[in-house]
Amino acid sequence: MGFWKSFFATLLALFVFMFLSFFLMIGFIGALSSEQETVIAENSVLHLNLDAQITEQQVDNPFEGLPVLGGEVASVGLIELKEALRKAKDDTKIKGIYLTVSYPMTGFATLEEIRMSLIDFKSSGKWVVAYGDMMSEAAYYLASAADKVYMNPQGDVEWNGLAIEVSFFKRMFEKLEIKPQVFRVGEFKSAVEPFMLDKMSNENRLQLTETINSIYDYVVTQVATARGIDKAKLREMSDKMLVRNAKQAVEYGLIDSLLYDDQLTAELKNRLALADDADIKFVKLNKYRKSYTTYKAAKSEIAVIVGDGEIMPGKGSDGIIGGDKFAEQVRKARENDKVKAIVIRVNSPGGSFQASDIMWREITLAAQIKPVIASMGDYAASGGYYMAMGCDTIVAQPHTITGSIGIFSVLFDASDLMTNKLGITTEQVKTGEFGEMITISRGLTDNEKAVWQRKTEEGYEVFTSKAAEGRNMDVEELKKVASGRVWTGTQAKERGLVDVLGGFDDAINLAAEAAGVSDDYKVKYYPQKQPFFQELMLQLEENSKVNALQKELGMFYPYYLQLQRVQHYNGTQARLPFELSIH
Repeated sequence: MGFWKSFFATLLALFVFMFLSFFLMIGFIGALSSEQETVIAENSVLHLNLDAQITEQQVDNPFEGLPVLGGEVASVGLIELKEALRKAKDDTKIKGIYLTVSYPMTGFATLEEIRMSLIDFKSSGKWVVAYGDMMSEAAYYLASAADKVYMNPQGDVEWNGLAIEVSFFKRMFEKLEIKPQVFRVGEFKSAVEPFMLDKMSNENRLQLTETINSIYDYVVTQVATARGIDKAKLREMSDKMLVRNAKQAVEYGLIDSLLYDDQLTAELKNRLALADDADIKFVKLNKYRKSYTTYKAAKSEIAVIVGDGEIMPGKGSDGIIGGDKFAEQVRKARENDKVKAIVIRVNSPGGSFQASDIMWREITLAAQIKPVIASMGDYAASGGYYMAMGCDTIVAQPHTITGSIGIFSVLFDASDLMTNKLGITTEQVKTGEFGEMITISRGLTDNEKAVWQRKTEEGYEVFTSKAAEGRNMDVEELKKVASGRVWTGTQAKERGLVDVLGGFDDAINLAAEAAGVSDDYKVKYYPQKQPFFQELMLQLEENSKVNALQKELGMFYPYYLQLQRVQHYNGTQARLPFELSIH
């Protein structure tokens, strides 16, 4: 019996190995072929499908679209997309852009970056046509930059305003028998609400109402300009939800026409002056990116150092900004004589206070010898703002969520979870009263809590004093807009926390101008992207660890995941005080 179990286990392992090897070989061949330059035919149309996860930088994946090895979710890099649109603008073979978008997975600041690039593309005299079976509010905002917006006759467009949704963890902690021990500073009381409440306080509701109205006012203003619809009318349409189906979307001017696929094809052929039986030469983004080189010979460089994700100590990974690794990249750019200016691209809700401070130190050192410009994405809040405040100039989109100048400390007492659900008990011996200040296996004593409160207050003084210095403000004046208060880019500029409302390209231009190299420079991005197969091997290794943990912990694995998440918040934090989503 044991022989046959071993035999079939070996057979299964062999089958899995051959299956993975097959797809690895496909990817390897695809990777080799990707090095070959693509030739674009005359009279082509660039097809942008932006129903994708839009990240700061592209992660090339030869398995994209396949439901194996992490290829089921399409991704688009913002930097690479903007670069492709710049190239297509002057490419005589590209006659226009066909944009399909229904549910883009990104924030409004990123959408604004893409929208600005589409408008710039149109300045060449070329056209942009947008189409969707359905369109979320975010999708429609992006599509409104097109010359024409079409929709499936049975489709729907969302135009009913925005909402912010905040996640609260109080009841989850109660179910898990975890007790948050929170220490905070400042008058703004929402700083740690998700750990203590199960709904918004009045102060937080006021803050978020002002935030969402600021974002939506800008959205409505831009759509009004693009579509030639009175702003007050757009507000009325939204507030009263006058557009509830595709036909009404046409009647109110949001959509130009309702077309089925064949009718849309005929419309595009007409624009291209093609015969009815001719084929449209569509070029997808990934293929178009292989048709040109990004190499540029120049004596000077502008280094763009991308910080995308939560801030943590160490080297970081995808979606995690490692404080040590990021600081190292800044230091290399500072010491490189070819680098004449640095752009810090920040898209982060914050995280570890210490890691944020480590990065701030290197940024301020760099700013002493060469121009350093901050460019804010969807989020540059708390620790994300900490990164930006040492720069010479801060550039943010009107939609950017920023500010949140404040810190909090939180430690979780998981002793009841460990004892009652996991059957684990712990006991300590220590050399003195304060021998262990960070632990989840017991609650803190009153004296330990007092120490943590003082540490938090001291950290807040460090944050606010450095922010005031970077912004050339009096500390007391800066504290009036601090205390963890969240602002949009527009609100932050009004309060002196941001210098310029604009996009990534504006930050690059400011950096080049400040360095005096506007006529001769190239842009280089840091950190350098890892080859796909190196990333794949790391992912497979991580998956094997996850599988082993699931097998070992069984029904307790979900509790383990919650504990891992809790540990991200352990200690002193400079992060957005709540998890929010705008939709």
